[in-house]
Amino acid sequence: MTTRHPASAPPRVLLTGFEPFGGETVNPSWEAVRALRGRRIAGHRIEVARLPTAFGDALTALGAALAASRPRLVIAVGQAGGRDRLSLERIAINVDDARIADNRGRQPIDQPVIAGAPAAYFSTLPIKAALAALTDAGIPAAISQSAGTYVCNHVFYGLMHALAQRRGARGGFVHIPFLPAQAVQHRGAPSMALDTVIAALRLIVEVSLRTDGDARIAAGATH
Repeated sequence: MTTRHPASAPPRVLLTGFEPFGGETVNPSWEAVRALRGRRIAGHRIEVARLPTAFGDALTALGAALAASRPRLVIAVGQAGGRDRLSLERIAINVDDARIADNRGRQPIDQPVIAGAPAAYFSTLPIKAALAALTDAGIPAAISQSAGTYVCNHVFYGLMHALAQRRGARGGFVHIPFLPAQAVQHRGAPSMALDTVIAALRLIVEVSLRTDGDARIAAGATH
């Protein structure tokens, strides 16, 4: 059922995070987005949703959240243990290829996220403008050319496919490092403080709401 919002209700932004997976007891993506629930940024109210780390089920939960909030902007957030900075993902690909089983025990190999759909979708967030803003704020960030082939990419692709059927809504995906408490369990793994992640997400939302196009700066990769 689609939730009806009063005509006077502010426009909405949807942020999604994931439940823990891979033996972790916490997922920084959910800890960060839930801290922003109900906040107002650039006149928009932040709604949040916690997605299962499971192929298929994650898209069902995402679809329900989209229907309930009818957002103008959607940013899905996921954990990328081992990365040393926040990653603004550029492209979602139509493939599931799980190195480990998901939280429901599923492990698809070389399967499409959505059969018959396009091979890939680009983020519609102003990722380079966001990168510039994060860098100016002293927050380590980069453009990432791959969101992997696990549930994060699964959700990123499903989100962009859903938004392609809508008018006026933008979206994309952001990967974040381990929290410090997680990193101590993984020798040598980098981390990012929760307060820094929250500040980064606020900034990405604000830039995305206030920027129509994108900055033209070099942020590619050689490999």
